[in-house]
Amino acid sequence: MKIALFGGSFDPVHLGHLLVAMAAREELELSRVFFIPAAQSPFKPERAPAPANERLRLLRLALAGEAAYEVDDQELRRGGTSYSIDTVRDYKKRFPTAGLFYVIGADQPAQLNLWRDAAELARLVEFLVIPRPGEPAPALPAPFRGRALRGFPLGVSSSEIRARCQAGLPITHLTPAAVAEAIKINRLYLPAHLR
Repeated sequence: MKIALFGGSFDPVHLGHLLVAMAAREELELSRVFFIPAAQSPFKPERAPAPANERLRLLRLALAGEAAYEVDDQELRRGGTSYSIDTVRDYKKRFPTAGLFYVIGADQPAQLNLWRDAAELARLVEFLVIPRPGEPAPALPAPFRGRALRGFPLGVSSSEIRARCQAGLPITHLTPAAVAEAIKINRLYLPAHLR
């Protein structure tokens, strides 16, 4: 069994996230991909994400009907700062014989040695790097192992979607339709005076 862990704020989830999961699943013939929303990124302590229940609901809407993809809310339930090693240790206990992969963005390889318990993390998982559109994927520093995903890099980000919502611009075709609708109905990511 091969499993990928896809951590992040998912604030909000967008089509780029879904295309990455699809590419990882196809290229590595993965059994499952787990989307793991973080409670709080250790690298963005000043930024408060949208409420956990909202991000979780948007992820569930985006993945509805997709049997190979699951949402794991363990980092939200743990609360506080989310450290990948805690989640990876949990998966190693739950799936001791599975090959574990961890999906990261192209900006992350340079920071991997700063991650909590980096040496143990390097031993437990292989990293899958999402290249930026039109750019080669950066190399992983030793002792980390991994590879770049080939499929579907898409130049869209959650911060761009939040900015479009703040500006009153549509997010159609950047997120799944159900996610865009839920953001609109629940008035997420609007300036404070419009909520």
